[in-house]
Amino acid sequence: MANFLDKIKNIGKGKSNATRPSGAKPGTINLPSFNQIKTNIQDKINKHPAGREINLVPDIKDEMIKALKLRNFIFFLCIIIASASVAVSLIFATIAVGQQAIVDAKNTTISNLSSTVNSYSDLGDFLTIKDQLNNLDTISKNKKLLSRTFSVLSALLPTGADYIKISELGVNFTGENPIISFDAQANAGNPPYIDYNVLDSFKKSMQYMRYDYGSYVDRYGVEIPAYCIIENGTDGASLYDEEKGSYAYWLIKGEGCNPSYEPELDKDGEEIYNETKALEGYVLEDYGDDEVVRIWRTPQYKDWYKEKEVEGQPYMSIDGEITNVAHFASECTTYYGIESEKNKEIVWKTENEDCLLVPDGIDGIKISDSSNGRGATGELVLRFSASITLNSEVFSATNHHLIAVAPLGRHNVTDSYVQIQNMFSERAADCEPGDTACNSSTNGGN
Repeated sequence: MANFLDKIKNIGKGKSNATRPSGAKPGTINLPSFNQIKTNIQDKINKHPAGREINLVPDIKDEMIKALKLRNFIFFLCIIIASASVAVSLIFATIAVGQQAIVDAKNTTISNLSSTVNSYSDLGDFLTIKDQLNNLDTISKNKKLLSRTFSVLSALLPTGADYIKISELGVNFTGENPIISFDAQANAGNPPYIDYNVLDSFKKSMQYMRYDYGSYVDRYGVEIPAYCIIENGTDGASLYDEEKGSYAYWLIKGEGCNPSYEPELDKDGEEIYNETKALEGYVLEDYGDDEVVRIWRTPQYKDWYKEKEVEGQPYMSIDGEITNVAHFASECTTYYGIESEKNKEIVWKTENEDCLLVPDGIDGIKISDSSNGRGATGELVLRFSASITLNSEVFSATNHHLIAVAPLGRHNVTDSYVQIQNMFSERAADCEPGDTACNSSTNGGN
């Protein structure tokens, strides 16, 4: 600006610092046009730092565009969610209406059935029967087998020359453990002919009494149904071999009695019974009109024990494990062998520590009212009354194939008349006046 003003001041002077335009005559003054002056002034201003300008409008516009897009997206998303909510609400409303219709229909059906049931004249009896049916499982578990009383007595009572016979018997199941009570008479048929010795021995035997139960299994260890087992002979007595011990018969051909055998199916799905395959590994024998397999309840140690298992042969290890042969799997009794240091033979042992027939031992029997008397044939006997508290497991129907075991291994599993009749006798008569032996307090013989 200052240079420009200086040029104006020097106009007309002989010399001028202004540059003369090309082709201008000396002494001629050339003034710039207004537009040129304006352009020069604007260039000067733009070149000055204070005249520069920052334009922020484009950045604000971008931010506004982004905000508008976000707003539109949110509006669109809200519309989608609202539409979905309306659809879900309609679905739930439809379900609720349908459910209410079903409930109403059921209520109508129940009302109709209720009217029909209430009009039933024998409704009380029907409900009683239904309640009893629902309790069948509980009743079955709590069922007691009273007939086992005779099995227990046959093991408890001594037999032979020194014997005890019963004249009256009662059983009480009201307590936690059952109690058998009886009036009996002891007879000392052997020296020293003192009947109190028989009674004392009877009391002391209580601590050694045991019971045993379990299941019969096939050669694969699968339980055989109880209805497929015969344990008593035609006379009702238990099946017993004097040399080998107790056994039972298995009706292997009975329906459902061979649990390990799975018959093949023909093209129509019908079962094909292959007798050779079903009876493989078993030896059959005749029993009446049936073919049966003998199953030993008493282990056959000499026949079963092998140092090494031989295929197709029964096997019993020294620790008592039995495989590959049908046998009785006891829940109470265990077996094991001990090798003798003297001759290297195996001595077999039997243990039954937990299944006590009389849990309290000697304290489990109570004796009262003992006195002398004369038996039915005139023999001198000791009359007494006793009560014995037994283990409740002995009478449980869920414990199958149960037997009572006496100290010397005597046992019985039957209530046959042949054996029961030997347990009982008529009550001994009172001592007559003048019967010195009978009235003696020592009871010294017959």
